[in-house]
Amino acid sequence: MPETLKIRKATKADAPALCSAERTTAATPGLLVSQPYEFYESTFAQKIEVLSTKGVYLVAEVNGEPVGHALLEPLGLESIAHVFTLTIVVYPGHLGLGIGTALMTALLEWADRTPAVEKIELRVRASNNRARVLYARFGFVQEGRFEKRIRLPDGSYLDDISMARFPQPG
Repeated sequence: MPETLKIRKATKADAPALCSAERTTAATPGLLVSQPYEFYESTFAQKIEVLSTKGVYLVAEVNGEPVGHALLEPLGLESIAHVFTLTIVVYPGHLGLGIGTALMTALLEWADRTPAVEKIELRVRASNNRARVLYARFGFVQEGRFEKRIRLPDGSYLDDISMARFPQPG
């Protein structure tokens, strides 16, 4: 893990950098569901603002530069508002340095002390073994599989794995 790694809450001022990083990450087929042109700075700014009171949005920095981000967002309907979805992105060139582990640790510490969080769900590409191992290490279990869920630009498909974790209070 880089010595200068800092995990902090996102601010609206981060929106341009986070959007740009996701566009770059999405350029590698199979990493993100979205295509690079489907990201908008305004969407990032809105989500950061909403999650400042209803969830959590974190940024990982090394030497003041973003190298990843992660968030926990409650589902929108009252009957499922106890379920939060997890998104985590470690930027290209920064994989394997412990950044994902640091982001996951901070997210789950927040979740475990937040009574509103009763379940955390995520989806991960079946081919993304690095992420699946990380999630399992943090107590996520596979709940299902979505076959041929992601269509890549070359016309091939990837399956998505649904995983979940129930926070551990205290």
